[in-house]
Amino acid sequence: MGAENSLVPDLAGGVGESTTLVPAQAIEVADLLVAYLEQMGVEYVFGIPGGAIEPLYNALARSARRGGIRHILARHESGAAFMADGYARETGKIGVCCSTSGPGATNLITGVACAYGNHIPMLVITGQPALPSFGKNPLQESTCTGIDTLAMFRHCTRYNSLVSHPKQIEAKLISALQRAVRAPKGPSHLTFPVDVFRSPSPHQTPSYDLRTLLAPSSLVDDSAIEMLREMLSAANNVVLLIGSGCGEAISSILQFAALKGSPFVTTPDGKGLVSPRHPLFRGVFGFGGHASAEAVLRDKSVDLVLAIGTSMGEWNSGGWCDSLLNERLVHIDDSEERLALTPMARFHVRGSIMAVFNQLIEKSHDQSKTGNFDYQQLQDLHEADGDEWDPHHMLEDPDKYESDAIPIKPQRLMRELGLLFPPSTRFLADTGNSASWAIHCLHPANNRRLGERRLIGAARKNSPCLRKTDGGWLRVMMNFASMGWAIGSAVGTAAANPDVPVVCITGDGSMLMSGQEISAAVAEQLSVIFVVLNDQSLGMVKHGQRLAGAEQIGCNLAPTDFAALARALGAEGITIRSPEELSGLDVASMCARNGPTLLDVFIDPEEVPPMGVRMRVLEQTEKF
Repeated sequence: MGAENSLVPDLAGGVGESTTLVPAQAIEVADLLVAYLEQMGVEYVFGIPGGAIEPLYNALARSARRGGIRHILARHESGAAFMADGYARETGKIGVCCSTSGPGATNLITGVACAYGNHIPMLVITGQPALPSFGKNPLQESTCTGIDTLAMFRHCTRYNSLVSHPKQIEAKLISALQRAVRAPKGPSHLTFPVDVFRSPSPHQTPSYDLRTLLAPSSLVDDSAIEMLREMLSAANNVVLLIGSGCGEAISSILQFAALKGSPFVTTPDGKGLVSPRHPLFRGVFGFGGHASAEAVLRDKSVDLVLAIGTSMGEWNSGGWCDSLLNERLVHIDDSEERLALTPMARFHVRGSIMAVFNQLIEKSHDQSKTGNFDYQQLQDLHEADGDEWDPHHMLEDPDKYESDAIPIKPQRLMRELGLLFPPSTRFLADTGNSASWAIHCLHPANNRRLGERRLIGAARKNSPCLRKTDGGWLRVMMNFASMGWAIGSAVGTAAANPDVPVVCITGDGSMLMSGQEISAAVAEQLSVIFVVLNDQSLGMVKHGQRLAGAEQIGCNLAPTDFAALARALGAEGITIRSPEELSGLDVASMCARNGPTLLDVFIDPEEVPPMGVRMRVLEQTEKF
């Protein structure tokens, strides 16, 4: 820092003169904030500077000089929020983004709202003009006497406050962080007047240890666990629905499924937590999902459906489908807010998901009752034959998965992406057709027993090829789903973990909205591969209009050379028009390159994505 935390000797005097102690220069409030971020192990802050937030940037510069936090410059503030989202998903830490006052803050809101809708822990920091100028119409005023951004953030944050005095910093920061990382997780927003940021800090070092204050809770209701265990003992056929909130607990959940012989399906945002070649996997339920998943849930022999760590929104409940939302449902989550969405459920269990399933495993290691699926026999057969479990039979049009047609079928594109990239790849699928095709068709070729551990309970050996389970191999956006989020999020993911390939699957519409963030990947020399599904349209809008019999309007895009655009931004750009060109790519070189690569892939614009859930909901609204 620009100041030390203790008294330091003044050695300016000559030899023989007595040494005197002088107080170190007081650190600023902004320095104390950065010190707390350092304490949490935050490596990057994503944002765009401006006058009202300049003191924070000065503190970040001082931190970077001593090997601390680095700033990554986004090209638009919404991109900064999406980068923080990607960083949080990859590391399990809190993502931090910042902006100046006024339009800087309003530009953040879309990305912050997406984090709120997807329960991503984030600290959002904005600046304000100096306190004495409030109400005098200063430049970019966004206080209660101007364009009130604090009021705007109220509706998309878990905590939201103006820090109006230096002595408020620690109490409000800790409250903001606790609300961000505890269920229901989400973004917290603090806004600082520039003169408060510059004020001397009330403390030279952090007064509190965030490692203890922010430690996750493992509390569970033992009586609820016992009642659930009795229900499971009485059930002959149990099905699991695995949501995105299961990341930390996925090993225990899959071990429980194996012990019970219970088939499982995932939500769209939970797919990346499991291997699609797991012998108990029955597909994705919800948007972009598989008929096999819904068939499992509609099976009349099913006694219980355990829905775990899912928000029950439109896309991850099959459009609030009655095959899930009925009296067979047992909803398990750490958030009362989510549990409140399933009043029809037979039973609710609130608490740490990992603790719940660890207790269930400890109390039910008996494999004699395996329901409708003999897991161990199939596992032994698999190991003897050496064959991979094939998820391709779940596809709507399996022939198109291997089609050599030109333009490229999007199903074939997903197949090739799964084959070309190594096991450690993080795939991020953008909102729209990109997400629906990836959810339905993207099945990595490698036999990855993701998240499993041995049935006896022994820990699985670590391997550099295995992903962290919290984020998963496929990441999509549910609920408040903005186009273009995956572009910025891929940059944040690559910054968080530069040792693995990051593939952003996006559309031409999303790239035209947020493609400037490629420049940030260039500046940071991040190996991100941007795959653009080029159909010269807003594809989901176009197909939705056709399926609904609506007017065809506002969905066509002018032809754009995205490979040339990438090269103009300093990235590598490649145009792909045939499956042969796609399969011939030198992926190893792209992954080793110190910078991003964009693949401009011309896909068949007439292929209708698997978007039946969305159309079903829209049709229902017309009946109201």
